[in-house]
Amino acid sequence: MINLRGFDSNNFLENAKTVYGLRTEVEKLADELSKKKYKNIIMIGQGGTVFTWTPIAIYLRHLADIPVYVETAAEMVLKKDMPYLSADSLILTNSVSGDTTEILDAVRYCNKKGYKVYGLTGKADSPLAQMLEKPIYHPVGGTDGSYLLYYFLTLKIYHNWGFFDDYDRWADQMVNIGKNLLKFREDFDPRAKSIAEKYYNEPLTMLVASGMTWAATELFSMCILEEMQWVRTRPIRSSDFFHGPLEIVDNTLPVFVIKGEDEYRPLDERVERFVKQYTNKVEVIDTKDFVFDGIDDEYRVMLTPMIFSSILDDRLAYWYHMYRGHDLDFRRYYRQFDY
Repeated sequence: MINLRGFDSNNFLENAKTVYGLRTEVEKLADELSKKKYKNIIMIGQGGTVFTWTPIAIYLRHLADIPVYVETAAEMVLKKDMPYLSADSLILTNSVSGDTTEILDAVRYCNKKGYKVYGLTGKADSPLAQMLEKPIYHPVGGTDGSYLLYYFLTLKIYHNWGFFDDYDRWADQMVNIGKNLLKFREDFDPRAKSIAEKYYNEPLTMLVASGMTWAATELFSMCILEEMQWVRTRPIRSSDFFHGPLEIVDNTLPVFVIKGEDEYRPLDERVERFVKQYTNKVEVIDTKDFVFDGIDDEYRVMLTPMIFSSILDDRLAYWYHMYRGHDLDFRRYYRQFDY
């Protein structure tokens, strides 16, 4: 085991065991929920939780024609019309802190209409816990764990509905996810240090991604670099890159190309070919460089957001923090006062 600066590997592995240990409880809830044939699924998030729900929704849409919506909580409560939100909607949310204002408002909005909301939160005494129906307590926190718990819940439901026959094999293999994500952190750490050293003080950084990795890239851009490091970023979908953003590419602009493994990978490769011609500040970060042990390749696509949460949100964020001298926990505005 490699000693990673600013990271407790043993604690991480214990937390991974704790999250996996929630499997039985989550599956029990999934079994109960799957007895009802819902018309759609609505996932409520705000900021980072929108970004973590999004790839789950994308993956579920590949499995069945059940409508899956990801709603931003602050917008949801202001919408004039939501005809798809009803008592026949399976409504899910998550807030580890349990006190995210927008999430509370959205759940309260649903409860007033008589709609039950299910989900995860960190503590039994949190405001959100009092509002959820049969809450799952997720004391560890962390993006890795959230992804896994979301998958346990939704894929077990889909399995029971006849849409994901592989559930037991996949879920059994997830006992290995912690050691794999730790290995990916260890493997990427030297490169993370190098990237941060080169780009930590750039006036603007562009991050380009698509499909299953897009939301994870947005999360890193907005919730890590902007919120935690005050680094100005420009996240852009690979499909949109050639309709405006390409014109600002030159040797003054670092471009991070985040390559996934789903059907949209050719879009990432097209961006990669272009930027390598017009700027020498290019970093291509490819999920194919990270090989799972004890997890079948057919599950790689669904796990790509977890790869990026490991190497970007953790290791690259840490090295940005070291070079910028800016504490990852320090905020000027966020949660500092009412606004």
